[in-house]
Amino acid sequence: MSDSVLDVQKSLNEARWSFLPVDEAAVARMSQNYGLPEFVARMLTLRGVTPDSVEAFLYPTLQKNFPDPFDMAGMRAFAEDLADAVMQGRKIGIFADFDVDGATSAAVLIRFFRALGQEPPVYIPDRLSEGYGPNAKAFESLKEQGAEIVLIADCGITAFEPITRAREMGLEITVFDHHEAEETLPDANHIINPKRKDDISGLDMLAACGVSFMACVAINNVLREKGYYSDRNLPEPKLKQWLDIVALGTVCDMVPLTGASRLFVRVGFEQISSSDNPGIRALCEVSKIEGAPTVQHAGWSLGPRINAGSRVHKSDLGARLLSSDDLEEARSIAWTLEKCNEERKEIQSAMMKEAIARVEREGLERHPVIVVDSPEGHPGLSGLVAGRLKERFGKPAIVVTYTKNAEGLPEGRGSGRSVAGVNMAQAFIAARNDGLLINGGGHAMAGGFSLEPDRLPAFTEFLYQNFKKQLECIDLTKETVVDGVASVQGAQLEFIKILEGNVGPFGVGNAEPVFALANVRVHSVDVLKEKHIRALVSDWEGGTRMKTMLFGGVGTPLGEALLKKSRQPFHLLGKFQINRWQGRESVEFHISDGVLMMGEETLQESAA
Repeated sequence: MSDSVLDVQKSLNEARWSFLPVDEAAVARMSQNYGLPEFVARMLTLRGVTPDSVEAFLYPTLQKNFPDPFDMAGMRAFAEDLADAVMQGRKIGIFADFDVDGATSAAVLIRFFRALGQEPPVYIPDRLSEGYGPNAKAFESLKEQGAEIVLIADCGITAFEPITRAREMGLEITVFDHHEAEETLPDANHIINPKRKDDISGLDMLAACGVSFMACVAINNVLREKGYYSDRNLPEPKLKQWLDIVALGTVCDMVPLTGASRLFVRVGFEQISSSDNPGIRALCEVSKIEGAPTVQHAGWSLGPRINAGSRVHKSDLGARLLSSDDLEEARSIAWTLEKCNEERKEIQSAMMKEAIARVEREGLERHPVIVVDSPEGHPGLSGLVAGRLKERFGKPAIVVTYTKNAEGLPEGRGSGRSVAGVNMAQAFIAARNDGLLINGGGHAMAGGFSLEPDRLPAFTEFLYQNFKKQLECIDLTKETVVDGVASVQGAQLEFIKILEGNVGPFGVGNAEPVFALANVRVHSVDVLKEKHIRALVSDWEGGTRMKTMLFGGVGTPLGEALLKKSRQPFHLLGKFQINRWQGRESVEFHISDGVLMMGEETLQESAA
């Protein structure tokens, strides 16, 4: 068993705090060879960075680290065909998903083909009436607009019937996806997906926007090889300028920030402050972001606003925003998205209260997966509510809402969020193959599906059995891995900037460091918006004071302990953030767990 942190065996969140073992020799060698502070070398080593790979991790460049797009299965044949289509002047259409990854994928493709002199017709399905994935109506619309070739982005890997129908219409279909693929693939002309079983590129960390960008690079290379630009005396598109869009989609889709994804995010956010993309500028304005947008801004401010359009209004707003070259048009769309986001918050809050009450009333948390249907719930918000349920109850959660399909028949649509070690997409695919779902798929940690309403009981029982088997294979001991122990006095701005600059950007696959603040004194506590808790703390001996935040803390054991403002010291667990406001920067601590000390014992141990 790994060493405990501050001897915490059971926190207020009932977790053991532990350190992971680390290769001290590797830490020392990395620190010495690259002139890194010891704590930075330790963080990198804990994240699997070796002395041999540290340079690529710390200083990735497009020149040195950009992967070969032709390493991806099927990319060469696709790029050859698309280059020929461009040279022949054939019309290309785009179908993309309605989330941020889909919107950014569409925007990159639109801008690329626009640079080649073609304005492609675009179809983003309505989240509420059409649901996820391509459909016959969309293909008919694109064909009516003159499309001969359709590029499907951020979906399509399980769209067997719609793609067969599109081929019967005479359309040529290419899929750019990154969701879990089966052995058998749809009958598309080309499928570019690093999760194909025969893809050995090692690029399975890419979001769909990254896959789409790589496809543009491949097409561009083939056009250059064929003399398209030189023969016509045309300038090549400057593809690098669109990495700000790719970075935004990559962060918001929560793919692993390793390898090519990390490269795209690092480079994209370096140039985003000087980006001339009107959509990004307008979105930052309505989000009241001062200075250069950060990865945190993308995940917490920009992404939710883009997603809000499809959740409560029109699904194409995000793609239109990011592909617009007109600042006033972009500002108008951004303000519409801002209003959508406010509406989304209100609806989500009501759905969340209803879902929690239902789970607790019916004891649904006793099952290996929480499945709750919401007859009056908004279909666009089921994934967000599922995520909150997962966080609250510590197990996979699925929320089902109801709508009508294209034929006007009742249809259930669900979204789920999983925990580490439990593959949700595989469960949905298995259920679909058993005839329980109309469609289903996704990622290991998140997925979606549609089903006939009367199939829900059988599907729920299927999930109970499937998840039970998966959970038997993993350790369910509640343990929180801690990167280090810090003091309030020591955690100053320079320390956090060194950490962010070297180890960041943080996300899936490169987790934001978790620190324990040892022996802190709580000086003042207040409640914000009736649910969040703000506390001012210092080291027990005094000195510098730091603002801490416990989001959603009201009513939780940790929140109640903070509100009592005990005279005993706390150990707090969480993550450091740099708060930038009105040109000033300060460090604050976002709390995730804590322990109230009572002499030599924790509060929990003394009560046992």
